[in-house]
Amino acid sequence: MSAVSTRRLASLGFTAFAIVLSTPAASVAQAAAAVPPAPAAWIARSNENAQWMLAAQAKFAPEAMGRLGLPGMDERIFDLEPNLAERSIAETQKVVDEYKKRLAAEKDPKVRQDLEILIAQGEEGIEGVRLNRKYYFPYFDLSQTIFQGIRGLLDDQIPAQRRTAALVRLRKYAGMEPGGKPIATLAQERIRERLSVPGLKGPVKDEVERDLANSDSFLDGLGKLFEKYGIAGWQEPLAKLKEQIASYNAFVRAEVLPRARTDFREPEELYRFGLKAYGVDMPVEELISRAEVSFREIQNEMQALAPLVAKEKGLAATDYRGVLRELKKTQVTGEAVLPLYQQRMKELEDRIRAGKVVTLPQREARIRLATEAESAAIPAPNMRAPRLIGNTGEMGEFVLPLKIPGKEGAMSFDDFSFDAAAWTLTVHEGRPGHELQFAALVENGVSFARAIFAFNSTNVEGWALYAEAEMKPTLPLDGQLVALQHRLMRAARAFLDPSLQLGRVTPEDAMRVLTQDVVLSPAMATQEVERYTFRSPGQATSYFVGYTRLMQLRTETERLLGPRFDRQKYHDFLLAQGLVPPRLLRAAVLEEFVPAQKSES
Repeated sequence: MSAVSTRRLASLGFTAFAIVLSTPAASVAQAAAAVPPAPAAWIARSNENAQWMLAAQAKFAPEAMGRLGLPGMDERIFDLEPNLAERSIAETQKVVDEYKKRLAAEKDPKVRQDLEILIAQGEEGIEGVRLNRKYYFPYFDLSQTIFQGIRGLLDDQIPAQRRTAALVRLRKYAGMEPGGKPIATLAQERIRERLSVPGLKGPVKDEVERDLANSDSFLDGLGKLFEKYGIAGWQEPLAKLKEQIASYNAFVRAEVLPRARTDFREPEELYRFGLKAYGVDMPVEELISRAEVSFREIQNEMQALAPLVAKEKGLAATDYRGVLRELKKTQVTGEAVLPLYQQRMKELEDRIRAGKVVTLPQREARIRLATEAESAAIPAPNMRAPRLIGNTGEMGEFVLPLKIPGKEGAMSFDDFSFDAAAWTLTVHEGRPGHELQFAALVENGVSFARAIFAFNSTNVEGWALYAEAEMKPTLPLDGQLVALQHRLMRAARAFLDPSLQLGRVTPEDAMRVLTQDVVLSPAMATQEVERYTFRSPGQATSYFVGYTRLMQLRTETERLLGPRFDRQKYHDFLLAQGLVPPRLLRAAVLEEFVPAQKSES
């Protein structure tokens, strides 16, 4: 799964969390199986509290709140009016103050915990906006932002009567509705307000150039969406919008690009804030040290396994790097990729049931290939989560990009489209990874605080990497080798990301490690380095941290329960808690799950 840059959101003045959300297609029969139960009384009360924060976020980022499922957002667009940061801070602070009053009077421990989650979310958002204003002038990737805003409404499972709002939203982006102003004009005004402030830094030069190169892909993707869903009248506003974006891009080239920085390193204060926002609770030096040790240990394990894979497959190579390169030579291409992953999902479900790993839904999981515009937005496999508010059966969707669009032409991945790779990637993005994780949020009726505002990358990605480790022993030998390769990549992320930000390694060093030692394609390694340097610095470390914390908790729980430990019940309990951070998850396991299992036994 891939997350939007916290810095980018904060630069917009938004304090909402960053998560890939949509409402993908599902059949009527599948939808019926996913309808959540009526919430418990404490959850209903907690959700009433959460409405304050949802309403505050909706004033500034209605597209994101609409994708979550908040009603009344379809025809609204994000706020770029003057004093954006000041208004966002004031609105959020008002909500935080109200929550603190409610916390002082609340007696229910679960509602109290949710109020603490909401307060922390608000205060973290305020801190993010202030830090970004302290160090950076604003910068907006308008083409991608607009594409995502329209994509949230033009989707198979959005009812037809709602899709027409996409035309209103498009017209508002173009400034064609009464009293409106083109979003491109507003963006230029917000940037120019801060360009003259002494000491402020610009965005990373590579980031700006990548955004400019991808701009046409996003705008062309808009026309394809309107054509696909048969929405009439989009040609004129899109033509105007393209002219406006062309003018905005020219402004970016003339006034922002010269101020863009070639040093991608973030100010230390901002980088450490980003780590905290992503849920990373390890000191940076400890994180690097642990990850480097893990990297070497995983390499040793891969080197022991590689000759067994080579013998089974009749390969001459025995070094793990050579074996992986040989496995990659047999590529599954084009329309054959999707059936491969769909078949892997079925086979994994059989293994999950046989091993009593976790309880599975009765419906099929969804997998599809990404469009060109979606690949530009998120150039890595990702999970598009279902609607979390008012869900009536919408399902998450595993989206697989095969190319990165760009001005130099598309670079192809070979990392996901070979047989052995399909196993662990399906575990991570599908089941028992992200797809099951988000299905549990909906189907268990988790509170909004735990499903939405407790969200961070460590909570989410830690579970998916842990799921890979749980399923690894059930995979064929070549699938196990690739599972270790993916774990090696997560360990590499955890020391390369901070080492790049600390100036201890260069992007060229990182590319060498990723292409030679981790055996990634140049396309995959490129998007990895972009991730560490400007897409979302700090986020890539969250996989390793979340996985480490879950492994620690699993070990402690098994020690406490001994033969009474039930893996399926344990995993069902973890998923039922929502996206809470490791600290709260550990408390729930030790205070609720362990005593209940001892009592039951």
